[in-house]
Amino acid sequence: MSDPITPDDKARLAELEARIAKAKGAKVETPHMKKDYSQAQLAWRMVIELVAGLGIGFGIGYGLDTLFGTMPFFLVLFIGFGFAAGVKTMLRSAKEVQDRRLAQEAAEAKED
Repeated sequence: MSDPITPDDKARLAELEARIAKAKGAKVETPHMKKDYSQAQLAWRMVIELVAGLGIGFGIGYGLDTLFGTMPFFLVLFIGFGFAAGVKTMLRSAKEVQDRRLAQEAAEAKED
């Protein structure tokens, strides 16, 4: 009651298996737009981290100057602290991305 397998079916099956093996072996190239989007996303993340540090420093400095009546002193001081914190966070993010990229390249080299 089973259908006999014809030589034509065997040839089609072999052709399909060859195409599947070829597709599994081929590396999918990342589109150029996706690479650029990733870099743009990283750039915006770093800008936002720097601006957030400056904004928080400005807010704390302005609040303390208003509270104590020493208008430019704490404002300048905490804007400097905010800038330093923003740059430190940016550098940490850049190192994280660099480490991830190196790990990915090492994994790709290991596969080859």
